[in-house]
Amino acid sequence: MTSFVQPTRWGATLLDAQRTRFRLWAPDAAPLLEIEGATPLPMTPEGDGWFVVEAPVGAGARYRFRVSPDLAVPDPASRQQAGDVHDASVVVDPRGYAWRHPEWAGRPWHEVVLYEVHAGLLGGFSGVEAELPRLRDLGVTAIELMPIGAFPGARNWGYDGVLPYAPDATLGTPEALKSLIDAAHGLGLMVFLDVVYNHFGPDGAYLHAYAKRFFNEGVHTPWGAAIDFRQPAVRAYFEENALLWLNEYRFDGLRFDAVHAIAEADWLDTLATRIRRETGGREVHLVLENERNAARHLRPKGDFDAQWNDDGHNVLHPLLTGEREGYYEDFCEAGAEKLAKVLAEGFLFQGQHSGHLGMPRGEPSADLPPTAFVLFLQNHDQIGNRAFGERLNALAHPASLAAATALLLLSPQIPLLFMGEEWAASAPFLFFTDHNAELAPLVREGRRNEFAKFASFQDPATRARIPDPNAAETYERSRPDPAEAAAPPHAEVLDRHRRLLMLRHARIIPRLPGTRSAGASAVGPQAVVARWRLGDGARLLIACNLGAEPAQATALGEVLFESAGGAAEALRTGTLLPRCTVALFEA
Repeated sequence: MTSFVQPTRWGATLLDAQRTRFRLWAPDAAPLLEIEGATPLPMTPEGDGWFVVEAPVGAGARYRFRVSPDLAVPDPASRQQAGDVHDASVVVDPRGYAWRHPEWAGRPWHEVVLYEVHAGLLGGFSGVEAELPRLRDLGVTAIELMPIGAFPGARNWGYDGVLPYAPDATLGTPEALKSLIDAAHGLGLMVFLDVVYNHFGPDGAYLHAYAKRFFNEGVHTPWGAAIDFRQPAVRAYFEENALLWLNEYRFDGLRFDAVHAIAEADWLDTLATRIRRETGGREVHLVLENERNAARHLRPKGDFDAQWNDDGHNVLHPLLTGEREGYYEDFCEAGAEKLAKVLAEGFLFQGQHSGHLGMPRGEPSADLPPTAFVLFLQNHDQIGNRAFGERLNALAHPASLAAATALLLLSPQIPLLFMGEEWAASAPFLFFTDHNAELAPLVREGRRNEFAKFASFQDPATRARIPDPNAAETYERSRPDPAEAAAPPHAEVLDRHRRLLMLRHARIIPRLPGTRSAGASAVGPQAVVARWRLGDGARLLIACNLGAEPAQATALGEVLFESAGGAAEALRTGTLLPRCTVALFEA
């Protein structure tokens, strides 16, 4: 039987069938180990706040750490919870799962077509596993799970997690998660995980009670005191967590949430270097979400493959919808020129002043390959942070959205789809939680007040219509229905995605290594032409018009795709590029 084990200093380590070692960093306590049905055991200090004890128990034992007379806490590195985040932790045998595809070594980054999913809305880990054949046939090559670390309550986006080593019990067991990943590998699919190393959620995070040094009270984030990555124990906690997912669960990549909220940015490169050193020569991919557009992390010495290209989304969204408020105020003017820069250079903001943030943002990125950027039209944030969770198909003209979809899936940047996007799902994706009676009203009112600065939400009665995040109905409304993909107009949208991804696999992906931009320019108020030199020397050209007015553009070469009849001929003859069209040429 093939199994994989990631050693960790933190947490419970099964030594043999009847013995487990427990270790905790608790510099502000003298902890006891409490195993259900057994006498509490004092833990031996090891120095620098570490405590350890061995106990005659095996897999399945339930335990807590008593850190004060009136507080017993779950293991902060718990690999499984007996129930919710306030309940006992469970000793796990990582050798208990027999891998069916242990030889899987991954796929190269340029082959990635990402599909972001919320596992709970698809029925947990087993539900996602059931979707894998369909997604493979669509042309997806990598599933990206939103965060799965144990969170309070029965439903959550995952960004309120407090036990990052434990798959949440509502999604399935560790074995069910391994089965999902194993099944994906058997189908030739990669699986990525979104991990949150910048904060803990507001309910169930007990580290403050016994390890105050875990946090730096002098540095504040939107979630409170910053995690203190100057502490060796803190660095080990998150580095070992990343390695656990990659080595023990065999994830193919990680997406690091909001790393701009990590004060010690040098730790990111330390983490990436360690991951590259300790993942056994497999194809492992590391992706950042970083509001700072820190291009230095994406260069060869940085060890990160790519960054989510929020600039790309933020330019495309107002072009498609006309929206201008909030962070779109930095992107809505001269949209075609800004889209051209995004297609040619990746980031729009490369050190310029951001009016929305009130400070300079970004670093030069023109030297980076297009595959250093993950491009998307929609993701969990960009839909779910809207008051009513509307998807783009509810906001944009269908023809314009079809043209943008072609641009997304045929661009040399790495494309990402959000679950249900491929058939224009009618269900919204709302913000949902399941907080306790004290937090729930605060979260509900806080979310509604966030929108008070927008013109359409000035009226308190209008804000009151924003769905309650804690209502079970909010969660259920967010569940996409794959059955609607068989009926018009959804079937046509699905077929379009499938055909575009077939073309990407056949004519673009094999030639992406070595691809570089050859420039891009605006050719109309909502139209651009972008060119790239592919790795084999051929030139790829995309002409895209998202607007209602024709645009002037010319192009020559073999036509690989056109979204509307006459678009390619118009480009060849120098006549106007029709409205809401895309044409792809190779020369």
